[in-house]
Amino acid sequence: MNESVVQAQLDATVQTTAFDFLDHRYGGKVRDTYRHADQLILITSDRISAFDHILNQTIPFKGQVLNRLAAWFFEQTSDIVRNHVISVPDPNVTLAQRCTALPIEFVVRGYLAGHAWRVYRDGGRELCGKSLPDGLNQNSRLPKPILTPATKAEEGHDEDISRAGILSRDILSEALFDEMERISLALFARGTERAAERGLILVDTKYEFGMDDQGHIVLIDEIHTPDSSRYFYKDTYAELLAADRPQRQLSKEFVREWLMDQGFQGLEGQVLPDMPDSFRIQVALRYIEIFEQITGEAFVPETSQDPISRIASNVRVAL
Repeated sequence: MNESVVQAQLDATVQTTAFDFLDHRYGGKVRDTYRHADQLILITSDRISAFDHILNQTIPFKGQVLNRLAAWFFEQTSDIVRNHVISVPDPNVTLAQRCTALPIEFVVRGYLAGHAWRVYRDGGRELCGKSLPDGLNQNSRLPKPILTPATKAEEGHDEDISRAGILSRDILSEALFDEMERISLALFARGTERAAERGLILVDTKYEFGMDDQGHIVLIDEIHTPDSSRYFYKDTYAELLAADRPQRQLSKEFVREWLMDQGFQGLEGQVLPDMPDSFRIQVALRYIEIFEQITGEAFVPETSQDPISRIASNVRVAL
């Protein structure tokens, strides 16, 4: 996509919503969620978060990319597990089934990257009860994908937790946890297949689940998006790994790296830096690139200069 299209949208992003015709707004890091009868209206904003902080500036088209890519992957994995999608009435909106969310993020890792690498680099050889072999380098492929769950924190950082910890705290039953692990690994395998078809490696990702009124497991939130996943380019992976050089990747990790270069890792006393417009454009183009790379489809943005009114109108029609 031409940079000028993104630049023209810098002042017309979805920062937040406050629709008085909908009930019970909950503002998350990225999504504004409303209730309507037995449905949820999930509005994916252009906010971006890292180190569990919402950054000061938005990213043009980010919400459209996340919402549309998640919808694509929900469809691609519907044979593995039910999902919450009812319809997608706007590029930024998903009408979803209401579920009782499970309080665990199911993180699957196929490679030693990001948080897992930082634990390993600092001497850790176990993550969430899973043993990590000696002799691995940053971005090495793990012997097999592993599930490394995390608690969902209301505030601050999510925390790693093992299967034993989940069972001992009665967060989930043994049978339910084991089924969640089976589903998560199956979803990761499907995501790995789709990524490989498009010249990418699915490195790691997270899944969130809920239970519906009939006790069925339902995949919720998002799936295999740049916010929840990390991708490497397949064609240069082995060469860069052998040279101990950073991987070419499509993920939010480069935003975290930029923040670290600015001296911010979400720690107490650190000041969240502002993103210059040039970097916001770069981030937007990265998000668009991953949509096109994964789906094989051109990203055609909705370029309304009043996206909030557009979203409100489309939601009203959908309800």
